[in-house]
Order: sequence, then structure tokens, then C-alpha cells
Amino acid sequence: MRVRKLLIGAVAVAAIVVLGAVGADFGGAIYAEYRLARSVRTAADLQHDPSVAILGFPFSTQAADRRYDEIEIRANGVDHPVVGKVSLEATLHDIDLTDASWLIGPDAKLPVGKAESRIIIDSTHLGRFIDIPDLLVEAPTRESNDATGGTTESGISSNRGVVFTGTPRKAGFDERVSIGVDLEVAGSDQTTLVMTATEVLTGPGTADEDVPEDKLDAVLAAFSGTIPGQKLPFNLRPTAQGARGSDIIIEGIAEGVTASLGEFNQA
Repeated sequence: MRVRKLLIGAVAVAAIVVLGAVGADFGGAIYAEYRLARSVRTAADLQHDPSVAILGFPFSTQAADRRYDEIEIRANGVDHPVVGKVSLEATLHDIDLTDASWLIGPDAKLPVGKAESRIIIDSTHLGRFIDIPDLLVEAPTRESNDATGGTTESGISSNRGVVFTGTPRKAGFDERVSIGVDLEVAGSDQTTLVMTATEVLTGPGTADEDVPEDKLDAVLAAFSGTIPGQKLPFNLRPTAQGARGSDIIIEGIAEGVTASLGEFNQA
């Protein structure tokens, strides 16, 4: 009985030590995330703290080694001079902290092994921009019916046949229709999103509304247009455009870049 009690006591002490160490590790990560969120807000001139996550476990080992495995930064409702509001996302991999504190400050310049960044326009703000207030954006119908294909690693659809559904009253048409739209990024600095409506979509998963021949050109024109000023966080060049959920997303991926926190918000 005495040996059993000793073993139980030893296990209890070990568990307390482990739990304390894990708690301290999580506490350090939470504080580092808070400080990084404040730094990004200050450097990038955001109205609110972004959501920040420093991924990987244990955190304390990463901090001691002066290298974070992965950082995610997300900011919603960011003011944009063209569409009103956008959301910004960035994922940084293999972040070198040799010349920076583990509590990353606003002026830090971070060498990263790989960077991903995204600018996101939701259906509401896109609809206001093209004057179709009830606009809904969805992935191409072939991808909506097959969740295993046609998307990037971050869940973005292909750029061909993105489904725009809405009522194009400015085209003199008062019925809700679904239109296939191709997305491209153009311009010498690759910051202009070009939307080209190509066809009326009918059948399951669409508004299932035909457009008369004499209205077709005007309706397609209503769902087409250009949106300048789509600058990605950290100045990355676009590598993909498409839909995710009910949003339009432009994404850039690059390796071996230096991320300055002030460049998270390019607006």
C-alpha cells in the first residue's frame, strides 16, 4: 500500500509539472500573439487588432531557437479606397527571428521561407461595386458538385466559370439570374481584377432563369467589370484568383521573401 501511494503521488506530481509546463507554453504563445497583433495594427495602420496565430508546439522551443514554424494573420473589415471594405490574410512559414525579438515589434523585417497572402472581397461589397446589391458569389458549378477538385490548397476555386447570381436591374432585367464569370488579374503591376461574364447558367444550383437574346449582351455587361487597386499583403504577386464561400479571393504565394509588417495592408 505504501509503495502504491508513493507511485500515485509521484504520478500526480509529474502530471502537475507537465500541466504547468504546457500552461506556461500556451501562456507565452498567447502573449506573443497579442504583441504581434498590436504590432501589425500599428505598422499596417489598421483600425482593429488582427487575428494572429503562432502555430507549432512547443512554442517555447521555437522562441528559444529564434524561428517560428508558421504565423497566420487575418484582418476583416479593412478600409479599401475602391470597394469600401476588404479582408486581408497572410500565412508565413519558417520565420527567421535572428534579427528580431520573439515578441515581434512593429518595425521588424522578417525573412520567411514561404509567404502566402490573400485579399478578399465579399459578395456584399462586390455587389455594391457593380451595382447588383443582391449579388451572391459561388464556386464554379462543376467544383461545387465535386469538393475534391479544382481548388488551391487554401480552398480557392479555379478562376473559370465562377458563379455570380443576382438581379441586374441596370441592364433592364428584373429577374434573378446566374452568370458564369471568368476572373483574371491584369495591369503592369498585377493589381487590377478583371471580371468577364461569359454565359447564362441554368439548372440545379443556379437561379435557373434564361435571358432573352435581346437582353443578353446588357446582362453579361452588368456582371463584367474591372476592380483596380487589389494589392496583396507583403507585395506578393498574384498566383491564383477564384471564389471561396461567397467571397472573391486573389492569392499570391512566394518563397524566400522578407516581410515588413507595414506592408500587410497595401491600401
